[in-house]
Amino acid sequence: MARIRVLVVDDHRIFAESLAAALAAEPDVDVSAAGSGPAALRALERAAAEGRGYDVLLVDAELGALTTGDAHAAPGPRQEGVGVVDGISLVAGVSSGRPAVRSVVLAEKDDPRAAARALQAGASGWVAKDCSLQRLLAVIRGVLRDETHLPPALLTGVLRELTAARKHRTESERLVESLTPREREVLRCMVAGLGRKAVAERLFLSPHTVRTHMQNVLGKLGVHSTLAAVALARRAGVGPADPATGPLGRDVVERGGQLAQ
Repeated sequence: MARIRVLVVDDHRIFAESLAAALAAEPDVDVSAAGSGPAALRALERAAAEGRGYDVLLVDAELGALTTGDAHAAPGPRQEGVGVVDGISLVAGVSSGRPAVRSVVLAEKDDPRAAARALQAGASGWVAKDCSLQRLLAVIRGVLRDETHLPPALLTGVLRELTAARKHRTESERLVESLTPREREVLRCMVAGLGRKAVAERLFLSPHTVRTHMQNVLGKLGVHSTLAAVALARRAGVGPADPATGPLGRDVVERGGQLAQ
C-alpha cells in the first residue's frame, strides 16, 4: 500500500496534535506536526534529506497570528526558509522550493480573499477546520491527483477575487511598460530594497539623477511612495535587481580596487 506522508502545520498545539492523531489512525497515512513555518521548513528539509519527503502540507490559515501582528502580509518572492511566518507565505515558499509537495490551507472561517491569495501562492485546497475527517482525507487524496478543492460556498467569491487580481495585474503591467529602460532599472532596484545612494552606486549615476528617476517612476505609476511602487511592480511581475549584476544585467567584478565589466 502506497503511504501518504502528511505534515500538519499549526501553532495551536492541541489542534495540531489532535488532527495528527486522527490522521495517523488511517492505515495509509504517516503524519507529523510542526508548530511554526520555520519548524515546518526544517521538517521538510530533514525528510527530503532522508529520502522520505512529505506529500501534503496541511497549513493553518492563521499560522503566525499568535506571534506576529501581520499574519496576512502579502507574500512576495522569497527563498524557502527565509522570513517565512504566516501560513500563506509558507505555502508560497514551499510551492516555489518544493513543487512536488501539495499544500492545503485549513481555515476557521470562509474568506474568499484569503482563499484566492492562498491559491495564487500555490495552495491546492482550502478546507474548514471543522470539516469531517472523511472530507479532509478526500481532499488530501484529491490534491495528490492534481485536483483543486474549494468549498462550493467560496467558489463565486474566489473567482471574483482572482478576476480582480488579474485586472489589477494587467493595469500594473501597462503602467510598468510606460517606463523607460533606465526607469525600469531603477524600479527593479527599488523592489530589491535599495536606497537612493545604493541605486546611484549600482547604476553609476549621481544621487540627484537617481532622485529624478525615482520621482518619474512614481509619477508614471501613479503612486506617492516607494512602498506603493514596489507593490505595483510585484503585481506586474517585476522582480528585484540581481545583486550579482550591474546596469542592464551585465556582470560586475572588482579588479585592483576598481569596478570592471
